[in-house]
Amino acid sequence: GFITETEHQQALTERVTFSPSTQQGIKAPHFVIWVRDYLENKYGIEALNSRGLKVTTTLDWPLQAAAEKIVKETAEENAKKFNAKNAGLVAIDPKTGQVLVMVGSKDYFNTEDEGNFNITLAHRQPGSAFKPFAYAEAFKKKFTPETMLFDLETQFDTTCKNSGNCYKPVNYDNKFRGPMSMRDALAQSINIPSIKTLYLAGINDTLALAKNMGITSLSNANQYGLTLVLGGGEVSPLELTSAYGVFANDGTRLPYTSILKIEDDTGKILEEFT
Repeated sequence: GFITETEHQQALTERVTFSPSTQQGIKAPHFVIWVRDYLENKYGIEALNSRGLKVTTTLDWPLQAAAEKIVKETAEENAKKFNAKNAGLVAIDPKTGQVLVMVGSKDYFNTEDEGNFNITLAHRQPGSAFKPFAYAEAFKKKFTPETMLFDLETQFDTTCKNSGNCYKPVNYDNKFRGPMSMRDALAQSINIPSIKTLYLAGINDTLALAKNMGITSLSNANQYGLTLVLGGGEVSPLELTSAYGVFANDGTRLPYTSILKIEDDTGKILEEFT
């Protein structure tokens, strides 16, 4: 008796259109799925589905929205210039270890370009971004920013003539600059002095320092050799960003985290960031 027969008939013939899922609901999808995986691994799928967990995360939404826009624009530019299909971005507050931004691809819903794959968790070669770890280990061994190295054409494999295992890298501009301080070599990202720095610092010790700073994916030193300093070992953008946080935080390591607080359906706090 609440509606007339005419209204009833109109309701029966009404067509309902649903907005596409890409336009509604989930925000920061790569981050959300990463957090969900953490919850599932720690508390189990049953708890995730039935305990009414209330999860407060570290994500900064205005920063995340800005980052998504930047990644999308930059990825489109890179596609034209370098035929690179995707891009990602992760940002961490070095004073807390809190993950503020995680953009895993230019568009999560673009399945054609594997948009749902989270690049920030994938292992990729970091290139020259690994150089600071070698220099840091050298400084621990009492070398200084003023220590002079020679940026000259160098054959690093002493068995080259007999074995054919030659390693004679070049700099990005194919130039050699002669004597350079460690400070200038790192600032200008010059390859030859950086390889010499890794040799002086020691590959095993450099790997150990990188591990202490948060890079856990590199293991066997023999696998990389001197190419390690040029990014020969694969790391994830998440752990590399976290490790750089140690430089920004005066040498103190704070593990990355995505969680501020988790409560169950009774309001009991299961974990909380300190």
